[in-house]
Amino acid sequence: MAEAMTQSMQWASALSTRVSLEAAVKEVVEQAQQQLQNPPDLALVFISSAFASEYSRLMPLLKEALSVPICVGCSGGGVIGVASTGQVQEVEGEAALCLTLASLPGVQIHAFHLTAEDFPDLDSSPDTWIELMGVPVEDQPQFILMAAPTSPGVSELLQGLDFAYPSSVKVGGLASVNSLSGSSGLFCNDSYYPEGVVGVALSGNIVVETIVAQGCRPIGQPYRVAAAERNIVIQLEEQSDSLEVCGLTQTPLEILQALFQDLDESDRALAQRSLFVGIAQSAFKQQLEQGDFLIRNLLGVDPKTGAIAVGDRIRLGQRIQFHLRDATASAEDLRTLLARYQVQANGSSPVGALMFACMGRGEGLYEQPNFDSQLFNQYLNGVPLSGFFCNGEIGPVGGTTFLHGYTSVFGICRSALTLD
Repeated sequence: MAEAMTQSMQWASALSTRVSLEAAVKEVVEQAQQQLQNPPDLALVFISSAFASEYSRLMPLLKEALSVPICVGCSGGGVIGVASTGQVQEVEGEAALCLTLASLPGVQIHAFHLTAEDFPDLDSSPDTWIELMGVPVEDQPQFILMAAPTSPGVSELLQGLDFAYPSSVKVGGLASVNSLSGSSGLFCNDSYYPEGVVGVALSGNIVVETIVAQGCRPIGQPYRVAAAERNIVIQLEEQSDSLEVCGLTQTPLEILQALFQDLDESDRALAQRSLFVGIAQSAFKQQLEQGDFLIRNLLGVDPKTGAIAVGDRIRLGQRIQFHLRDATASAEDLRTLLARYQVQANGSSPVGALMFACMGRGEGLYEQPNFDSQLFNQYLNGVPLSGFFCNGEIGPVGGTTFLHGYTSVFGICRSALTLD
């Protein structure tokens, strides 16, 4: 271990857009290996759904071209990586392959493939989940997770991992489904799996920090839930800066009607088609900021009672705030979170990062390519970035891990130790 600590952590990202899988594998392996001085300990591979008919060939081709002890990955609706030009690129709807290689001295890597049948009951003890994952909680593992979108129990898995490993970061996403074949791809070492969850647990000399950009901006003010039933919000009440209730109780519809009057014309139009509910994840934080809310869909409004239906369970006493989402709001949200991370990182040196982006973002949202990844590079220039476009994104909000939509989740990796 002492000898390993004298080496520095290294990270490489390589992207190929060749339509031949053999040529793409050859290109990414050559490019990634050229960026490393030490042998890789981990490979992450993301393959576009354009290669769906060739998923079973990927791992044999990689094994022939690359010597690495652990390799995991999945299919994506798009692939994100560093092209041969040195620029990060988001390739959507076309053939693409991304390979990440990491030399991780002092890091223990445990790869796994799980199915819903493997998951313990949510009433099980944390020890049951720890036994399933095969990693002691005292090792403080960091989890990278990729799941088939048709696999049941992903939310239950996240709850179980939070229960068993409360201080561990969990990031990742749901693999894409090919529109013609209906298939998705998960890869773990030498095997291809159409279902389940694959991933790695990283322990030891590594820290994974997260940015979860849900693409929304708040409007109005937060309100406390005064009456609710499951996912139905019936009454809301105002609160003071000290979190004490100080206003009249109103229905959500009454609050929305008043809020609409204060919006400008463009925001009123946006609210007609892109209004969401943010659920504060802290019961005690007085001044709520972007990133403090879990964004969920506003499913409907009952004009008779004034109640609203939200795409998640709501509890009495929780604080909610209405949010808007569009390209401008999404860009502002990510820019705010990146700037905050830059300040909080306080000079630490990330070596690599993973990006799990919703297929509803990208060029379809911004009307220009590579937006999120290039914005990331403006704040963390020179950090190799890899990832894929997901059917759902996995990341923490307020210390709890959720499955998101319309989100870009970044897992930023650095050494836990400062090497002299």
